[in-house]
Amino acid sequence: MLDQVGIPHEVIVSDVDETIDGPPDVQVLTLALRKASAVCNMVKKDAVIIAADTLVYVDSKVLSKPESPEDAFNMLQLLQGREHIVYTGVAILRIDGDRVDTETFVESAKVFFRDLSPDEIYKYIATGEPFDKAGSYGVQEKGALLVERIEGDYFTVVGLPIAKLALNLDKMGIDVWSRS
Repeated sequence: MLDQVGIPHEVIVSDVDETIDGPPDVQVLTLALRKASAVCNMVKKDAVIIAADTLVYVDSKVLSKPESPEDAFNMLQLLQGREHIVYTGVAILRIDGDRVDTETFVESAKVFFRDLSPDEIYKYIATGEPFDKAGSYGVQEKGALLVERIEGDYFTVVGLPIAKLALNLDKMGIDVWSRS
């Protein structure tokens, strides 16, 4: 998504522990900060670090990444024919010498799945897409076939609310319009 809007970047995997409890908005924000802080410790120069975490929330429970095909089936069966909420938390750290400025935010969007047959769910699982996605689907890929509609920012569901990110970068004095 950063490529799409012309923001140069390098991906650095943080490998942080993603075990956490609490309300979904607190979880995604805490994990985004945890990821950004881990990368901050790896980077020893001036940099802007953007980290995000996304989860799916339905029936007062968090659906993270599935651990097995059966787990993916159960999640998708739970989501089919109804709405759920996707939360994405973002942490931005701007390192300037010894100074680190931080901006954070959380966005949410409602996603409505259409009715799905067990056969459709199995076919989607067979694509392999569900296994690294919160809630067992990626709306930016074949998972789009499961979605009836979205209320809110599509990019929040994908995992990086890009317009809100740009506003927060601007707030930090980072001009996203001149980057290429």
